[in-house]
Amino acid sequence: MASPFASLLSRLRDDLSGLALIEFAYAMPAVMGMGMYGVETANLAQTHLRVSQVALMLADNASRAGVDASGGTIQQLREIDINDVMQGVRLQGARVDLANKGRVTLSSLETNADGGQWIHWQRCLGVMRGAGWDSSYGKEGDGKTGTGFAGMGRAGSEVKAPEGEAVIFVEVNYQYKPLFGTWLIGSPRIQYTASYMVRDKRDLMGNAGKGIYDPSPSVGAAKLTCDKYTA
Repeated sequence: MASPFASLLSRLRDDLSGLALIEFAYAMPAVMGMGMYGVETANLAQTHLRVSQVALMLADNASRAGVDASGGTIQQLREIDINDVMQGVRLQGARVDLANKGRVTLSSLETNADGGQWIHWQRCLGVMRGAGWDSSYGKEGDGKTGTGFAGMGRAGSEVKAPEGEAVIFVEVNYQYKPLFGTWLIGSPRIQYTASYMVRDKRDLMGNAGKGIYDPSPSVGAAKLTCDKYTA
């Protein structure tokens, strides 16, 4: 006669009622891991798209900003115009909190008196600071004289301004925050650049050579110079 313990083992061996649950328990970590990875990579791709759109939008808007101050022959760019296009960055980048998790650099690339490339002025937005957050391709005043400054962009494929014209060059750096921690894809930094030729004939050297006007009477517009780190 079989012992009660042997009978119990026999019944457990033949009982298949929990088989699916056990299989699911084994498979669940892999299924969840793949699902989380898919969601994370989709969110990262969407964030890349948002950041790239901000860069394109800013370059486009800044290349057209300004006011006609001379009867239709020349355009003046004012601090308030720059602030307006930067406000557009705040609004468009709000979904990813760009102003608090990134750094935006807006540069006017022009030609100097020697025919070389020159960063005439820069304006910035965003609180992130430290290595790699400010412009990777130059700062305001670079190339003011001579022809040693190659332009802005990756070495060998720099953007250059034609003589007597200006190019708006935008750099956007953003720190991506993963949805499920850094163990899946790390914490990548997203960077995009964009550039547009200034659309209209702009007074590049007016206002005592500054190129950015402060109308009289002054409108009191804050200057988003790149020594400031504000949202």
